[in-house]
Amino acid sequence: MAAPEAWRARSCWFCEVAAATTMEATSREAAPAKSSASGPSAPPALFELCGRAVSAHMGVLESGVWALPGPILQSILPLLNIYYLERIEETALKKGLSTQAIWRRLWDELMKTRPSSLESVTCWRAKFMEAFFSHVLRGTIDVSSDRRLCDQRFSPLLHSSRHVRQLTICNMLQGATELVAEPNRRVLETLASSLHTLKFRHLLFSDVAAQQSLRQLLHQLIHHGAVSQVSLYSWPVPESALFILILTMSAGFWQPGPGGPPCRLCGEASRGRAPSRDEGSLLLGSRRPRRDAAERCAAALMASRRKSEAKQTARAAPTTRVTRRSTQESLTAGGTDPKRDLHPPATSYEAPGTKQPPSAPATTSSASASSSTSSSKRAPASSAPQSKPLKRFKRAAGKKGPRTRQGSGAESEDLYDFVFIVAGEKEDGEEMEIGEVACGALDRSDPSCLGLPALEASQRFRSISTLELFTVPLSTEAALTLCHLLSSWVSLESLTLSYNGLGSNIFRLLDSLRALSGQAGCRLRALHLSDLFSPLPILELTRAIVRALPLLRVLSIRVDHPSQRDNPAVPGNAEPTSHIIGDEEIPENCLEQLEMGFPRGAQPAPLLCSVLKASGSLQQLSLDSATFASPQDFGLVLQTLKEYNLALKRLSFHDMNLADCQSEVLFLLQNLTLQEITFSFCRLFEKRPAQFLPEMVAAMKGNSTLKGLRLPGNRLGNAGLLALADVFSEDSSSSLCQLDISSNCIKPDGLLEFAKRLERWGRGAFGHLRLFQNWLDQDAVTAREAIRRLRATCHVVSDSWDSSQAFADYVSTM
Repeated sequence: MAAPEAWRARSCWFCEVAAATTMEATSREAAPAKSSASGPSAPPALFELCGRAVSAHMGVLESGVWALPGPILQSILPLLNIYYLERIEETALKKGLSTQAIWRRLWDELMKTRPSSLESVTCWRAKFMEAFFSHVLRGTIDVSSDRRLCDQRFSPLLHSSRHVRQLTICNMLQGATELVAEPNRRVLETLASSLHTLKFRHLLFSDVAAQQSLRQLLHQLIHHGAVSQVSLYSWPVPESALFILILTMSAGFWQPGPGGPPCRLCGEASRGRAPSRDEGSLLLGSRRPRRDAAERCAAALMASRRKSEAKQTARAAPTTRVTRRSTQESLTAGGTDPKRDLHPPATSYEAPGTKQPPSAPATTSSASASSSTSSSKRAPASSAPQSKPLKRFKRAAGKKGPRTRQGSGAESEDLYDFVFIVAGEKEDGEEMEIGEVACGALDRSDPSCLGLPALEASQRFRSISTLELFTVPLSTEAALTLCHLLSSWVSLESLTLSYNGLGSNIFRLLDSLRALSGQAGCRLRALHLSDLFSPLPILELTRAIVRALPLLRVLSIRVDHPSQRDNPAVPGNAEPTSHIIGDEEIPENCLEQLEMGFPRGAQPAPLLCSVLKASGSLQQLSLDSATFASPQDFGLVLQTLKEYNLALKRLSFHDMNLADCQSEVLFLLQNLTLQEITFSFCRLFEKRPAQFLPEMVAAMKGNSTLKGLRLPGNRLGNAGLLALADVFSEDSSSSLCQLDISSNCIKPDGLLEFAKRLERWGRGAFGHLRLFQNWLDQDAVTAREAIRRLRATCHVVSDSWDSSQAFADYVSTM
């Protein structure tokens, strides 16, 4: 009897509290009604008035409201503001109540946006509070405009910060300064433990103060927080200083900005600690000299001088195979002005015991020291791929000896040697390309000349595990910076580079990935690479990546347009590519998922087969827009899959013309290891549909391992759909449970007959059926009846598509 008595006591308490404020609330409601021109409105219900009174005094009544019985509490929940509704969540769950519908209604009424159809919202409270935090931070929502958002007892940012898992910073870094301000210190501390993903969208040029605030924000959220992913989207003109700041901080490097306050979280011990030798050498290498600001400025000046000298040399010796474009881009990468026309120094370095004429150019002795050429080991600095290897030069004999200073240009000559000789020296006497003189100095010297902070004086903290760059054009400077960081970024697990205009910098990327793979503890397991162009054909690029990263699990690569070397008819493309990617066999790798998007043009099947043969653990393969010279080449690929990829479970083909490969398709459908096959827009039934459909159905009826078949965009039609229904007949051993027949010109009457056949055979529920973009709007009544019958057999997913858009496709099938 104790429980009913307590329940009755709480109910009486609620009525007493509500009655005390009912008269005042009723007078407030009635006053505007009397003055209304349209006459008095219906007074609110007594229970609603009581609920409003209680919600208005939650600061005093909160503990009592939490103890109310479930039926009463359920009616009060919609009347609470978002702060108390969030606080009462745990109590409501204990009483068997859900607030999801309330949060969904708040989203629709206050956010006024519809979530993406691809998004599956599991918790509307977390989604609302995360969006609410972002709107308040950017000032795009007025909390005083709605009583459900306004409460003087709570801070909107602090109360919602613990629900933020993903934060987006846009435009002029709005919100960064507010978050690092002292009044929001607790907000930032909460974000450091809750935030996992940091996104940057549509960034613009920012001032020094905003960058300093961002530096502190990234230090708190990444180095002392839980942020594991940084993504950059749509940055058409990246600001070099800001981009390098984001990259270096994401990689775990930290140095307080000029005039910035020290980090209180680092502690006095860590601030006074001298960085270990390994921290600086991770990026700079063991033999790279340190330079101060004056030397770096002089290096830039000498790089400009080298440009002028290269122009003069090109005019004097037109046979030298260094293009003006590559030289200019190399020098521009070093931060020099290509328009400056400075003359070379009057003196040059000399080997011991030798003298050069005073008028000889600075590179005469070094260029004449080597009369032979060798194949290129690195990519040229130009954005276009070179068809022939560049000339190289070796150091003159005895170059390590003391140099003779002559005239007033001796000091400048030392700096000249430093930029173009010392930074490129290697103890083993390796050669260096002429076209890489400027970029090579940058690539192998102190990265501070690229705008990187003095990393030797930086401390190393935790770094992110996922880096994504979407539509962020990478200049040579930015690409070099990224490559420097990648070569030692052992904590990186996933890297996405999407439409960044890498060009020939892809070779530097491969070098850095190869260096990263050799690091102890390398965790990189997923690489997503896509671009408009590539200096390497896609299959050669894939082979190079697989060789560089043998422990990679997921590789997604796409190139939209062919390179010059994809077309052997172009002059200069006949040279073999072994000096770049090598002819050796690909070692065994750990690839489990491979996705490839091909440019137009026939692809060499043997290259693809070599990748597949080395990927014995492959479980999922997707080929998009792949074209082969003949059906036999396609059959060679399928045969390789059957013999070498025994673990393959999912196979997908998209936008491929398989009209002439019907025997190969039947071969696939008879494979007893595949669990899911996708033929998306592959023109399967364009030829011999009357003969091919029965053969296809017969192959599927005998396959007991195939669980999913996706056939979108193959012009199946009503006749093809009815033929496909035989797969579910009584004499079939098929275990198909997922079928996608979207965009297949299916009409309502054909779908209805398909549903009736499934009912007649009584196969029971077989899973999911997708019907997107079919001609079901031509007879809405019949379509609804067909879908009603199908839902008794499977889960149907459809849409309300306007079939008039497909008129051209309809005419082509008449």
